[in-house]
Amino acid sequence: MANAGQTPHTGLDAIAGAVRSAGKGPPPVHLWNPPYCGEIDMRIGTDGTWFYQKTPIGRPALVKLFASVLKREADRYYLVTPVEKCGIIVDDAPFLAVELEVQAGAAGKTLNFRTNVDDWVACGPDHPLRFDVQEATGGLKPYLHVRRNLWAKVTRALFYDLVEIGRERDVAGALMFGVESQGEFFAMAPADQLRDPA
Repeated sequence: MANAGQTPHTGLDAIAGAVRSAGKGPPPVHLWNPPYCGEIDMRIGTDGTWFYQKTPIGRPALVKLFASVLKREADRYYLVTPVEKCGIIVDDAPFLAVELEVQAGAAGKTLNFRTNVDDWVACGPDHPLRFDVQEATGGLKPYLHVRRNLWAKVTRALFYDLVEIGRERDVAGALMFGVESQGEFFAMAPADQLRDPA
């Protein structure tokens, strides 16, 4: 999985082979600290599309494979195996939250999100929602924590679903609008200032 411009064994299959050699099951990416091997020409667009050498990767299984070994360190993203680490570009968030299921339970409801790589994430204390205010428009951009400092941008359609089920709550003396999941309240904005996402 070395630099695409410097090695003879470049290409998606070569990269995928290096990733597959890491073994079966969810890769323990957080335990791996291999040497940095340079950048590869891979980018995740704002709409969740993965590109290799500026061409969309058309094989969902490959995208899922690469997503399983994605690691974030500070503001940089890498694909990692036990023996090497290559930098990639992420335009916004590496994943998209594309489906929402609301599950009712004795202790309240749970908001379950499916990502564009088919991971299901139960929103709660370990997987919070955050709502970033965009300076240019004042609109909200929602994100869901997926794992190890990797976030999914919540699609506009799901944002409207969240607004539909949201409610107001007093938070430290301020009336906030937000949603609840697994007993946690995730504030979007002051109740009188909620705006459309950008």
